[in-house]
Amino acid sequence: MYNRTVHVLDTIFTMDSFDLSWEGLYITLTFSSLIYSVALGCNLILLLIIATNSNLHQPMYLFLFNLSVNDLIGISAIFPRVMVNMLSQDKAITFLACVIQALCLHIYGGATLLILSVMAFDRYIAICHPLRYHSIMTKGSVITLSVLAWLVNILLVGVLFILTLQYPFCTTALSNYYCDNVSILKLTCAKETTANNIYGLFITGLLHSIGLFSVFFTYIHILITCFRNRSVESNGKAMHTCATHLLVFLIYEFSGFVIVLCYRIPSTPPSLQKFMAMSFFVIPPCINPIIYGVKTKEIKRNLKLVFANKLLPTKVSGYCRRPTINTVA
Repeated sequence: MYNRTVHVLDTIFTMDSFDLSWEGLYITLTFSSLIYSVALGCNLILLLIIATNSNLHQPMYLFLFNLSVNDLIGISAIFPRVMVNMLSQDKAITFLACVIQALCLHIYGGATLLILSVMAFDRYIAICHPLRYHSIMTKGSVITLSVLAWLVNILLVGVLFILTLQYPFCTTALSNYYCDNVSILKLTCAKETTANNIYGLFITGLLHSIGLFSVFFTYIHILITCFRNRSVESNGKAMHTCATHLLVFLIYEFSGFVIVLCYRIPSTPPSLQKFMAMSFFVIPPCINPIIYGVKTKEIKRNLKLVFANKLLPTKVSGYCRRPTINTVA
């Protein structure tokens, strides 16, 4: 067992490529670098604003903090590696690096649904049971829900990879340009993978069912509460907050649906399939912080204060400085 483990750790896999011309390669690298920089910068700024402002240490923003951390995991697991491979034309990846990348990508996909489900529950309590909100969504409750979302997801994904990595490898040529469970499973010598396929479909169906049920359940009750409430201002604030969360959820689900659609249509060019697959890990992490930054008043206000404090010293030290007046006693 020890010798087999050492041998597996020394295995080098070869990833697939995009098959682009040099012009297309540089254009893709330029846009990829720009998108990754925007996603990385926006998420880091959002994390910094939430972490450094005590007035944002509330359940909704703490869950948003978890979502941004998860977005960084997803986009950082795929983008730097793909860009380096495209730039150097080196398609080799070690077994350990491949497994870590696959784990991060699967954790990102599952955690997004669970965190958005927890955020939907938070909005449901805040709007439908406002008087009980602070007694239900305590600091302990927020920590418990956040930890459960991560642990349940890691446990489900961990079992998936345990089932896959129990088989020896018969080939090293990956069928994809990044590592995931399906690509790794295809490299094994397993002749019967029914258990792997069933479990993979099970956790995919479970996570998406949790996400869809939480959104439909909470939003139906939120709409009913808003119709019963005659306060136009309260309803407007409630729908504004829910619209932001719903938009993020729909973007994630739409990205996943496009990938499935591209792979189910035989006439779809392979390059388009690869770009659409990457969009699943790129679009949500890039758009989520922008949506919450624009739509959430507290985050927008704190963001303006940060930039105002950055600009203020420059104005004071420059042409906006007031002249001193010498007075004679």
